[in-house]
Amino acid sequence: MPLSPLRFRLLVVSLLAVSFLGALDNTVVSTALATVAGQLGALEHMSWIVVGYTLASTALLPVLGKLADRVGPRAVFLTSVIVFILASVACGFANGIIWLIVARVIQGMSSAGLQLMSQTIIAEATSPRERPKYMAIIGAAFPIAILIGPVLGGLITDYWGWPWIFWINAPVGVVALILAIVAVPHIEPGRAARFDIAGSIALTIGLVSLVLAATSVGDPSQAGSTILAFVIAAVAFAVFFFVEVRARDPLVPLRLFANRTIATGTVISAIVGVGLFSITSYLPTYFQMAYRTTATVSGLVPIATVFGMLVSNLVTGWLASRTGHFRVFPLVGTTLAAAGLATMAVLPLGAPLWAPMLVMAVVGLGTGAFMSLIVAVVQSAAPRAETGTITASVNLVRQVGATVATALIGGIIGATLVAMAPAGLDAASLTPALVHAQAPETQLHVAEAYRAVFVPIFVALAATYGVGILASILLPNGRLSDEHGPLTPETAAIAI
Repeated sequence: MPLSPLRFRLLVVSLLAVSFLGALDNTVVSTALATVAGQLGALEHMSWIVVGYTLASTALLPVLGKLADRVGPRAVFLTSVIVFILASVACGFANGIIWLIVARVIQGMSSAGLQLMSQTIIAEATSPRERPKYMAIIGAAFPIAILIGPVLGGLITDYWGWPWIFWINAPVGVVALILAIVAVPHIEPGRAARFDIAGSIALTIGLVSLVLAATSVGDPSQAGSTILAFVIAAVAFAVFFFVEVRARDPLVPLRLFANRTIATGTVISAIVGVGLFSITSYLPTYFQMAYRTTATVSGLVPIATVFGMLVSNLVTGWLASRTGHFRVFPLVGTTLAAAGLATMAVLPLGAPLWAPMLVMAVVGLGTGAFMSLIVAVVQSAAPRAETGTITASVNLVRQVGATVATALIGGIIGATLVAMAPAGLDAASLTPALVHAQAPETQLHVAEAYRAVFVPIFVALAATYGVGILASILLPNGRLSDEHGPLTPETAAIAI
């Protein structure tokens, strides 16, 4: 439904604020993780502060997407904001690790609604032609959060104390909530139908098992439980598929993926998580070890990557809305990113740091070119009654791809370095400071070991973007429609 210019601006500001709040939460918390766990006396459970949040956020995406189509995205969005604020306050008051983990799980569940409903509401309030520009603005919250989150988290922890990394969400969230109550329009929900409970349970079990298996894949002591988790995930996904093809109103309508735009767009979206999000967290360690830089200097490379992503995300969103053309952006973007990661694999160890910074900035530019745009394109090819469902599906494959690929890369790095570590050094306790204190020949040995581990990883990720190039070629050409509101299946076929 068309909104007045003022109300639409308030809507965009509200959605951007809420998206930024959700994206910032994890990056801020990551800096204070050790401090939080240490003060609660539970360093051995530290990872669950993040894993619990991620699991809850991932598992609830398809459920919230379907719920939005049934009761309307406004109700789901406002509820998610309120729960997120309350859970953030509860996290700050935690006096034990169990309390904190439970509160983080609830916070993760609500954060799924923040990001997902922001994209769904924008899709409902704009035409397909307008959508890329505003989707890019909402999508800019993620790279900005990556850039400022760790620094902000460190400052808050050092000067205010760790509870404030959670409490700071409350005043920002309340302002965003007030704006949302005023600006978010009532959107008529789709037809009422029986909720797919069996599909929801099967998919949740499958996703949780898969993420847990992936996060423990590099730990030899958990080999048995890892295999069991993979088996449970495989069985749950098989049950889910069996249920979905027979359900009258499935949680994830598999028939939508017969549409070539939706199928190829979903694959392209997954490339973002698998190809870039998975490697970003390992880049600082790689440069500290292989290039023998300080921790501060090593952070320049992911910053360059994210900055490139931010710039191209905004530029391509504006260009797609201005011209109506979209296919060229994922095609050029995946090609740039594939070339950049292939270049990373051949860069010599003695190269100046500006060289990998420039190369990874190109990878970021390529990824940002379709990061938000492809969500808008897929939304435009889906029926209005299933906007929330298809938005959730696109985000789900991206998030699961990033989580699983990140865990697999970590497992590969850990297992390979154990075999390649210099004699006399324990790979399990190898830190940059320890390596930099060794003799030059030992430092060179470690640097070469890290390069030997990362070269095939860069090649594999370049190949992943190669799959994205193929999917972009198969993406149907056309122009985004100026028709206001979501497209029907018939007009979607014409416009896309």
